[in-house]
Amino acid sequence: MTDNTVTGAGTAFLGRRAELAALRSDLDRAGLDTLAGRPVPRARVLLVAGRPGSGRTTLAEEFAGEVLASGAYPDGLLRARLTEPGGADVPAEDTARALLTALEAPVPPGADDEELTSALRAELRERRCVLLVDDAPSAEQLDELVPDSRDCLVLAVARGPLTGLPGVRPCVVGGLEPAAALELLAQGAGDVRITVDPTAAERLAEACAHLPAALRLVAGWLAAHPEATVAEAVRRMTEPAPPGWEPLGADGGPAAAADPEEQPLRRAFALAAGSLPAPAARMLRLLALAPAGLADAHVAGALAGCPVGTARATLAALAQLGLLRPAGPPHEERYQVPGCLLPLLREALAAGERTSETQLARARLLERTVRQLAACQAVTQPPGSPARTWLASLPGPMRFESASEAADWLDVRLPALFSAARAAVAGGDLDTLARRLVTAFGEALTAHRGPQAAAPFLYRLHELALRVAERQGLAREAAASQLFLADADARCGRHTAALERYRQALRHARSGPGAADEETAGRALVALGHTYAALGDWQRSADWYGRALAQCQASGDLAACALLHGRIGETLARAGQWQEALRSWRAAAAEHRRRGDPASQARALAEAAGVQERAGRVEEALRTAREALRRAQRAGDPSAEAAVRLRLASASERLGQPQAARAHRAEAARLLARVRPVADPPVASRDDTLETQAQSRNDLL
Repeated sequence: MTDNTVTGAGTAFLGRRAELAALRSDLDRAGLDTLAGRPVPRARVLLVAGRPGSGRTTLAEEFAGEVLASGAYPDGLLRARLTEPGGADVPAEDTARALLTALEAPVPPGADDEELTSALRAELRERRCVLLVDDAPSAEQLDELVPDSRDCLVLAVARGPLTGLPGVRPCVVGGLEPAAALELLAQGAGDVRITVDPTAAERLAEACAHLPAALRLVAGWLAAHPEATVAEAVRRMTEPAPPGWEPLGADGGPAAAADPEEQPLRRAFALAAGSLPAPAARMLRLLALAPAGLADAHVAGALAGCPVGTARATLAALAQLGLLRPAGPPHEERYQVPGCLLPLLREALAAGERTSETQLARARLLERTVRQLAACQAVTQPPGSPARTWLASLPGPMRFESASEAADWLDVRLPALFSAARAAVAGGDLDTLARRLVTAFGEALTAHRGPQAAAPFLYRLHELALRVAERQGLAREAAASQLFLADADARCGRHTAALERYRQALRHARSGPGAADEETAGRALVALGHTYAALGDWQRSADWYGRALAQCQASGDLAACALLHGRIGETLARAGQWQEALRSWRAAAAEHRRRGDPASQARALAEAAGVQERAGRVEEALRTAREALRRAQRAGDPSAEAAVRLRLASASERLGQPQAARAHRAEAARLLARVRPVADPPVASRDDTLETQAQSRNDLL
């Protein structure tokens, strides 16, 4: 999941005058295609390239704020991150889905990356905005998001040049200018110490390679140690790392030779982290497990196994040292682990924590997240309900005071929650907690957004649930997830994919331990019939309805049998198999008679009359319709009688009896006015879809 907002903002920073000037020049420069006389209707792409910790994203944000302030892009700023904190590429479909959601554009559930990126480009075609893409791993992944509009601007951040994007020159970011580096040190360490020993300050900045991330860490250490001199900081930057913070090699032992360009950041990190008290150092290491690198007091407390208040104070102390960055307004107390530090934290975690302790920390975090999601859903329930009673029993920090507060919490943490769910499922060692997390996440999303708005997210959650269910051999859960996914595919017109998922759901329903899940199997059989009907394959549709009918007959479900007989009759009629369709509709009428439902029996007989009429047996159709009319009048159902009279009108008209046809239609209109006073009566025709089609679909699904 990506972190996206639609806003316009710029933050003050130090130096980078040359880089900003280069970006302004690139923005004003005509592209190669324009110079060649063949302008391409695509957005301009500007690239900021640099190593993590160089301040590349901060530079891009500053330039984006400057561009937005000019008024050239009134639709604001869109943000996306294409690489997860763990280093894995974010799927293009997830990025596009999140951006479409931020734009409040419709997102089809289960759509693939090509469909979603096309929808995103179409949505941006009518907008004038800046798209800031952070951590772009390749030109191909970035190119999928470039809008087909010259009115948009793409500002990309990457580690190095992205070959494959013509006309894009990277603005390479390295260390800060010496003056800006000293000013950054002074902001954290204080002007006095920098002014008293300017030579040592310059040496310290050089030891940090003038990298903003390293400078912030050293400045934070100086601020936390007011008795230390700048010269002492220089000395410590050249010492070996404290135990537990050494860089690791591929075999898990100390690294023989790390990348020289990484040394300044590594030394600064070791200086800041190595001076921490043991509890704070352990919490910092465990923050390598924070989903999407986002941490608050609940996340940190769960990972470290400490009270929320202690975690809150420790996070604030880590932020003062530059080891964390605020990720929201001050009152929210959310923090982001800098991406440049995550590899170092993972190394420290491997060196300082046993595997069992790491797994326990992950389990505590998942358990806490499940409880928070349950509380997020419970606050939407009516007062006095069991869910609200349970919510009131929770400790104060776990509760939500209102549904709007819970909805805001869910929106802000959506990327981190998806990251947590993906990581839990991928791990495979905490499947029970992973199942609970996915379930609680889906319930919270549905409660706050409604089934329709939550559908794209629920689709991905069911994909995750399916992986766990198949891995654990949970046949019923696998079948339920396959059914949900197949229904979504069918609604979106992906019928071929839906057919395969329905077959898999049927296989799971029949392969579970003990008795088969007949209800789920029946749903899958009926859905297969619906899907083949949507594809116009009437013979296969009737075949699958027939299999569902056999199951219903075995279980003695007369209502379902009647509806399926009717569904088979409608399908066979569409295939032109009049005799077989007529037998099915008469069988449906017989089932309704056995159930004691004369109104439904009358409707089935009316449909049988319709089949006879379409087959050219109009006189037989008239006799059958009259029988249906007697049943409907006996049932006292105006709606059923109106439907039968419309069928009689059609048959009378075919037999050259216009006066009788008019009388039946007038009576049908009068009857329908009693049921729906403002509705116009429907007009029956030989080619109308049979009336029971929609009813049977709703009843059986």
